[in-house]
Amino acid sequence: MKGESAVGNLDGRTAIVTGAGRGIGRAIALKLAAEGAVVVVNDLDPGPASETVLAVKTAGGEAVACPGSVTEDGFAQHVVSTAVDTFGGLDIIVNNAGYTWDGVVQKTTDEQWDAILDVHLKAPFRILRAAQPYFRAHPAEYHRKVVNVTSVVGLSGNAGQVNYSSAKAGVVGLTRTLAKEWGRYAVNVNAVAFGLIRTRLTEASASAGGAGIEVAGREIKVGISDEYLAAAERSIPLGRAGSPEEAAGAVYLMCTPEADYITGQVVVCGGGFTG
Repeated sequence: MKGESAVGNLDGRTAIVTGAGRGIGRAIALKLAAEGAVVVVNDLDPGPASETVLAVKTAGGEAVACPGSVTEDGFAQHVVSTAVDTFGGLDIIVNNAGYTWDGVVQKTTDEQWDAILDVHLKAPFRILRAAQPYFRAHPAEYHRKVVNVTSVVGLSGNAGQVNYSSAKAGVVGLTRTLAKEWGRYAVNVNAVAFGLIRTRLTEASASAGGAGIEVAGREIKVGISDEYLAAAERSIPLGRAGSPEEAAGAVYLMCTPEADYITGQVVVCGGGFTG
């Protein structure tokens, strides 16, 4: 049964969080679980997904792993069915999964473009499309929540990230359209635009031969130089990058009953930096 042992602002809710094995997604899953939600934890890799599930359970919550690529055909229906079949419902969807594969426009290949648009925009579209029949057929006495993760670069653009900026701008359009379509189901659809948040994508220095991630057999460099990181932090009014826990807090706010009359909005979580 959903959330029987949990007491919190989200008691009894079932949440899907994609990309929840590490970083911001993991922090989101832990935060929602701490507030009473039961969580379907997705990650590309089974190991990190299971580690997040264990962390939720160790803290007294309830979760189940649903590993796999959000870009794979059939995954959207699979993750929705996992929530409904395991916990008996679906109340919160957080579309968080993603990565960067940067390049200026003349050096960005079709493969780079398609990969980033697929994970950041097409995958959330598919998951939300798969969830619509459930929301339509199973009205609730409370507001359900969708939070799509976007970025300040989707609002202002960023040199060297033509694919990522375009995908994240598309997330804003997806959010605002579904807010208008799904109001009749009492589903709030909002987006959170992150600024600089410290994760494995921003910590390591790629220019110094630093970190890489493997996606679909590709080794992709991630991270930013120490010099760029320092300059970026100087441009933030609060003077520092945010933590994954702070990023998760912004997502959580959009999932609370207090946000029941907020929909179709983009909340910037960037320490005052807006691009």
